[in-house]
Amino acid sequence: MNLHPVRAIYMAEMARTRRTLLQSIVSPVISTSLYFVVFGAAIGSRISEVNGVSYGAFIVPGLIMLMLLTQSVSNASFGIFFPKFSGSIYELLSAPISHLEIVIGYVGAAASKSILLGLIILATSGLFVPLEIAHPFWMLFFLVLTAVTFSLLGFIIGIWADGFDRLQLVPLLVITPLTFLGGSFYSIDMLPPFWQNVTLANPVVYLVSGFRWSFYGISDVSLAASVGMIALFLVACLGTIGWIFRTGYRLKP
Repeated sequence: MNLHPVRAIYMAEMARTRRTLLQSIVSPVISTSLYFVVFGAAIGSRISEVNGVSYGAFIVPGLIMLMLLTQSVSNASFGIFFPKFSGSIYELLSAPISHLEIVIGYVGAAASKSILLGLIILATSGLFVPLEIAHPFWMLFFLVLTAVTFSLLGFIIGIWADGFDRLQLVPLLVITPLTFLGGSFYSIDMLPPFWQNVTLANPVVYLVSGFRWSFYGISDVSLAASVGMIALFLVACLGTIGWIFRTGYRLKP
C-alpha cells in the first residue's frame, strides 16, 4: 500500500476541518454542553443516581456516543460525496490509487475528527461533573472502533446519496433517534419488561452500554455482546464498501 495518496487525502480532509472549525468542532461541543445542562438540570433534579452513579455523570458516555455517531457519519459522508458532486471523483478513480487507499484516507480523516471531538467533549464534561474511567483501554477501544465503523457507514451513505439533502437523512432520522432510545440518558432497567425487550433490538444500546461500562463498570448488556455488535456492524460496512467498488455502484456524480 502506498501511503502518499492516503496521506494526501487525509491531510486535505483535515485541512477542511481547520477551515470550518466553528462548524466542525465548536458547534458540536456547544450542542453537547447544552444537552448536558438541560438533561442534567431537568432530570438530574428528579433522579439523583442510576445504578450508584450520579445522573450527571451517568449521561456523559451517552452524550459522547451521540455526538460520535452523528459526526462520524456526517464527516465521512460529506467527504466522499463532495468529489462526486464536483466531478473530481473521476480523477480519483483513474489515479494510481487503490480502493483501499481511498477508503483509508477518507474514513481515517472522518474517524480522527470524531475521536478528537469525543475527547474534547469528555474533557468538557469534566468541568460539570467528576468523572472516573474504570477501564481506560476499553474506553479508547470503543471510542476508536465506533468512530471507524460509523465513518465507514458515512462513506457508504456518501456514495449512496444523490443530493445534499440525503446526506442528513440517516443521521437525523435514524442515528439520532436510535441513540436517544438506546439508553443514552437512562438505563433500560428503568423501563417496563416489554419495552426492555423492544429496546434490546436497538443496536445502539450495545454501543452505549459497552462505552458506559468502560467508565463505571455498569452496563445494560454484557461486554461480549457490545463488542460482538460493533464487530458485526464493522464487518457489514466493510463488505458493503467492497461490493460498491466491485460493482461501481453510484460512483458517479
